Amino acid sequence: MHSSSRRLLATVALSTVVAVVGTACSSGAGSTDAKDADSGTYTIWDPYPQFAKGSAWTKLLDKCGTQAGVKIQRTGFDTSDLANKTLLAAQQGNSPDVLIVDNPVVSTLAEAGVLTTTDDNKLDTSKVDPNLLAAGQSGGKTYGTPIGANTLALYYNKEVLKEAGVDIASVKDWKSLTAALAKVEKAGKKGITFSAIGTEEGSFQFLPWFWGSGAQLTELDSDEAVSALSLWQDWLKKGYAPNSVINNTQTTSWQEFAGGDYAFAENGTWQLAGAEKAGFEYGVLPIPGSDGGNAAAPTGGEFVTLPVQDDTGRYTTSQKLATCLTSTQNLYDTDTTLSYVAPTSEVQNKQVAANPALKAWVDAVKAAKGRTSGDLGTKYPKISEQLWKAVQSALSGSKSPEDALTSAQAAAE
Repeated sequence: MHSSSRRLLATVALSTVVAVVGTACSSGAGSTDAKDADSGTYTIWDPYPQFAKGSAWTKLLDKCGTQAGVKIQRTGFDTSDLANKTLLAAQQGNSPDVLIVDNPVVSTLAEAGVLTTTDDNKLDTSKVDPNLLAAGQSGGKTYGTPIGANTLALYYNKEVLKEAGVDIASVKDWKSLTAALAKVEKAGKKGITFSAIGTEEGSFQFLPWFWGSGAQLTELDSDEAVSALSLWQDWLKKGYAPNSVINNTQTTSWQEFAGGDYAFAENGTWQLAGAEKAGFEYGVLPIPGSDGGNAAAPTGGEFVTLPVQDDTGRYTTSQKLATCLTSTQNLYDTDTTLSYVAPTSEVQNKQVAANPALKAWVDAVKAAKGRTSGDLGTKYPKISEQLWKAVQSALSGSKSPEDALTSAQAAAE
């Protein structure tokens, strides 16, 4: 694509990117330096500013560079900052050689003409789980490969459930989960906490229940969708979930659970370290579908992508760098560091062999799907905004679930 076209499309995409990033990410800052095309230096941008020079991550980047015969110039950005910097760099014809970016942003950057396809760049994605790869697909083309995935599941406090007489093996669907919450509440403890805040985090946390009902994002007002929102509303009405969920972020809802009084918390793999420090025995259960089985939860995590370059001769080396970063051993090491589930069954099996407690997370990731999957692409942010607004309306009591979702569907269209 010509750089003038890229400039135009990248400008259009700027407003879309901000809405879909930052669901489960770290903060920090970075600075950009122009790359010298003739110096044997290749630029890599990533959303891991927490990893400073000398960390295992930066050592891996340097190792992959050495194997490819080039030097690496790496910059770590805050996730939302990275998306915007990437679009601006594309306008200026100064994109990084390798870009590691939050998965919902991939389709936006692809539609803006910023990324090469795997057909163009020859990245091998054959071992990647199809449900995870789908987050990086748009218009029938694939625009990168996942470096790892995180998702949502239910953490549970074993002691609280024991005191309430709840056998976790009995929790298999919405009916049995609600029955467990009733027992917990009767025993004088607290039921379940989650994030229903009016941002992307609220949509992210509602989606497992939405998808677990059988609902589709193209039909927000379906009977299935209404049943999911009614479930959450009923939990608040009965006191099984606190009113604070309306304002809870994933961090504040986790803090509620870590206090030790809640039976369940919906949260992600990124809380594993916090769970170990919580001071009570915990377990993890994939979020159940309405009638049983594992609900599809949304995937978090990043894709390794190769942005469009005016100098197409750079792609061969960039492909070597991306292939190195996503090799079996390097995926295993990276995903252990990031508390991610790997995107391939081969590495997932290695993770579970090393830590059997990860099995519930691997099961959750295998059932998960990308928020932009099904070719939603840049339509997703608008749909998501209407979804979180509907959740807020229903949980605050200002609208019934039916009315809230009817309004959401009309606005999304």
